[in-house]
Formats: sequence, structure tokens, C-alpha cells
Amino acid sequence: MDDLKQLKIVKNIYIIMSLLFCALGIFLMAKPKSSVRMLCVLMGTMLILYGAIKISGYFTRDAFCLAFQFDLAFGILLMAVGVIMIARKNFAVDLIFSVFGILILADALFKIQMSVDAKRFGLALWWQILLVALVTGVIGVLVFIRPFEAAAMMMVLVGFSILLEGILNLWVGILTIKIIKSRL
Repeated sequence: MDDLKQLKIVKNIYIIMSLLFCALGIFLMAKPKSSVRMLCVLMGTMLILYGAIKISGYFTRDAFCLAFQFDLAFGILLMAVGVIMIARKNFAVDLIFSVFGILILADALFKIQMSVDAKRFGLALWWQILLVALVTGVIGVLVFIRPFEAAAMMMVLVGFSILLEGILNLWVGILTIKIIKSRL
């Protein structure tokens, strides 16, 4: 498969995964009393898939090399956390908020750096990535520190963070993954 075709596939899957994150976030905000164990399996599966996409994206050649520049190691980390969440549901339930908060914060920090790089590349909408990444990072910190004792409120906060993460990744996928056809 040529590089152009591979990049198109990865970009489309990246966008689809972003939309799935948005849908999961909306679901959790609408049904905050959902089973945390079910959330572990859903999130674990999504993290494994998302990690595989990030790793695949790392090995593609997009024009700006912005969207996937940190994704080899982060993809492996996401897959490992996904496997742990599925395999050790009881353990993961206790740590889900802390681990998830750290993952969201880490991804937001990578996207903040990416937005600065996008500005250097001359992308006009770099500031939108920065703004969504900053908000996502703040929400990630909140998920980590667990400001609410009520499980339902925390699930709403987790749902909101997943929705923001989906929006952030959707925006990054649309704005920074550029496919430029070779003119050979």
C-alpha cells in the first residue's frame, strides 16, 4: 500500500475514533450511573484501538508531521492501559479516574505543543487547537484530582473529558493531517 493511501486510511480512522470518543462522552454524561466495569471494558477497547491508530499514524507520512509526532510511545501506553482496564476491571475501577485524568492531561499537553508547532507551520487555526487542548487539560486535571465524591458527578466529568478529547482529536485530525499528492 502506498503512503498516500495509508495516510488517508489512518486519517479517516482517526476521525472515526474521535467521533466515537465524542459519542461515548455524551453517553456517559447522559447516563452517569452506568456500570463502571462496563466503562472499563468500553474504554479499554477504545484505548487499545486508539493506541493502534496512533502507532499506525506514527509510521505514515503526512505533510506537516504534526498529528502523529508523539504517537509511537503514547500509542503503546494507551494500548497497555486499555489491556489493564479490561484484564483487571476491579483494580481499574479504583484507579480509573486517576489514570484517565493523567492520559487526558498528557494528550492535551502534546496537543498544546502541536498547536505551537502548527503556528510555526503557518496554520491559521492553530489557536483553536491550543484553546481546546487547554480546556481539555484542565478537565483532565479535574478528573485526576476527583473534586466530586459522588460517583455520578465524576462520571459526568469523565464523560465531558472524553467528549472534549474527541473534539480535540477531531480538530487535530481535520486541521493538521494534510495529504499532499505527489506530482512525480
